[in-house]
Amino acid sequence: MGLVQHLRHEAAVAPESGIVAVMNHGRRQEGVIPLWAGEGDLPTPDFIREAASNGLANGETFYTWQAGIPELRQALANYYKRHFGADLPVEHFYVTGSGMQAIQLAIQATAGAGDEVVYLSPAWPNFAAAAGIAGATPIPVIQDFTGNGWGLDPQKIRDAITPRTKALFINTPSNPSGWTADIDTLKEILAIARHHGLWIIADEIYAHFCYGARRAPSFLDIMDPDERIIFVNSFSKNWAMTGWRVGWMTVHPSLGKTMENLIQYSTSGVAQFMQRGAVAALEQGDDFIRMQVERAHKARDILCAKLAATGRVRLSPPAGAFYLLFGIEGITDSYRAAFDIVDEAKVGLAPGTAFGDGGAAFLRLCFARRLDQVEEAADRLADWISKR
Repeated sequence: MGLVQHLRHEAAVAPESGIVAVMNHGRRQEGVIPLWAGEGDLPTPDFIREAASNGLANGETFYTWQAGIPELRQALANYYKRHFGADLPVEHFYVTGSGMQAIQLAIQATAGAGDEVVYLSPAWPNFAAAAGIAGATPIPVIQDFTGNGWGLDPQKIRDAITPRTKALFINTPSNPSGWTADIDTLKEILAIARHHGLWIIADEIYAHFCYGARRAPSFLDIMDPDERIIFVNSFSKNWAMTGWRVGWMTVHPSLGKTMENLIQYSTSGVAQFMQRGAVAALEQGDDFIRMQVERAHKARDILCAKLAATGRVRLSPPAGAFYLLFGIEGITDSYRAAFDIVDEAKVGLAPGTAFGDGGAAFLRLCFARRLDQVEEAADRLADWISKR
């Protein structure tokens, strides 16, 4: 093991991402349609890039506000008023160096060595890994797949809670399953958290990607002002800004100084010129979001119809997000299958093993792509399945 054995245990045993392993295997192969990562194929819109470029040209390269520039925090307040009907002063918003950093800070603020955090699985692997690195123990609650899609029995959350539990991590709409909690389910989860005095870390990054509704239900729709809820979010998905690494946290203002301190001792803030781009995204990007959601909706329907027609695929059209988590008859080792599909069908998928308990028999496909590309990928997969 060499020097690794001398590192802190939690760091040394941090798991390799199963998604990245498949990507590294296939990214240099010609002709592969890359549907493994959680991002679309559209570049960041011009109006966002121009705003950042102008900031850079104007010399905005110095240290800036740790909580975020005032213009961005105000734009966030306006965004929540416009889309969620929530009247939140700017003191609720703290800009972070990605949604992933927002999750890390939320964990640092709520749980540590000896504590437990409960999360829903299959799940994006970064949360459980980040909790483990912080010294906390991530406890999965496995969601069930039925003919009606992925579901959640809130009693499973109750059963997972122990005296060491400090927080619940709730991602809805879900990556990777597309499961989307309804209002009654959110109310039940909130009641559980209240009863046990737990924090909720609410990841609602895919709220706009909700098919058949203007947006997904949110804890903002049902919470009291002083709830123990930390919202984590990112500019990555809504505005095609995955490479920018800019996110935010929405918290009660009484937590503001703590959040600023955590930002200070990690990144000391996000570059000001990048925040100018984020302001433009919030102020001018609603039409771009609507276009992306409409395109993803069409892609979902094309994909599900073609795969379902094989008669050998277990799937249910996801209610939200832009992923399909599906099973193929006869495949139980999705990790091996993902490599085979790259080599033989030239389609890049993420193995369900990467998403933890309950995911091993499934594969995840990101359909936030051009419709012709999604259709071609579906045809290739259907052909591969038919030959097995």
